Amino acid sequence: MGRPEVNRSGEMEVFTRVVELGGFSSAARACRMTPSAVSKLIARLESRLGARLINRSTRSFQLTFEGSSFYQRSLSILADLEEAERNVASGEHPVGRIRLNTPPSFGIHILAPLVPEFLMSYPKLALDIVQSDEASDAAAGSFDAAVLASVRGVPGFIAHELGAARMKIVAAPSYLDRFGRPKEIEDLKTHCILDLVHSVPNQRWSFRVDGYTITVPIDARVRASDSETLRHLAIGGTGLARLADFTVKLDIAEGRLVSILDEFCPGDREAFRVAGIDRDGPQSIRARAMLDFLAEKARVS
Repeated sequence: MGRPEVNRSGEMEVFTRVVELGGFSSAARACRMTPSAVSKLIARLESRLGARLINRSTRSFQLTFEGSSFYQRSLSILADLEEAERNVASGEHPVGRIRLNTPPSFGIHILAPLVPEFLMSYPKLALDIVQSDEASDAAAGSFDAAVLASVRGVPGFIAHELGAARMKIVAAPSYLDRFGRPKEIEDLKTHCILDLVHSVPNQRWSFRVDGYTITVPIDARVRASDSETLRHLAIGGTGLARLADFTVKLDIAEGRLVSILDEFCPGDREAFRVAGIDRDGPQSIRARAMLDFLAEKARVS
């Protein structure tokens, strides 16, 4: 004789209602069941799972460790089911709002020009763009996807490479007129350096000398929270900044900035990644749409 069919999603819905409403009676009213039916359903669920989910008495109601874990997974699974039904009902097109975290430089110079095409391709999607140069901000936020400027992995993300941007040291002509153009790496010690606030302690810039990579400690006089602010500070004549080529290419072409020490920076690159948030479950259809679009269109080189 076969095993009786189990309505797992139905059990999860009743269980989450019990947790959210704090008891069997309230959940029974919400689910249009009797309290005894709810009690029996939870008992069957615990028996099948081989674990107690709720410690209960006439006066207390408390989730066990296993119950708390099962509750969180149930919420995720039920949300995925609801989204799948919405997408099927809408013709299997992604539906909903995507929250995307991106460094300001990437958001302005690469992402923004692509947004109209993305919205035309996915007319039932909406987009929240939150800009931050700090990877931990993306990890801490409730985002569906993030663009990361980092060579290191970040906990909570499943990342896919977008490419690597060549880094350039730049300054405004007005700054170089006042303080001179650095010709050797040692010359940096006499110049005003611009860098990011959240750079690692004892920040170093990489250079290529006689076929070898060397690192030079940098003592920044001015720091900013994002690279776009550094770019504007450099254009204003404040000092020297190390920025991704795609952010300053037009500024160099139009004379607002000058690239310096290029002969020492041929291999200095910064990796960019597009990442989906890893919530121990399948990525949403809308997040996958954004990840696939960026992976195809937003290449960095």
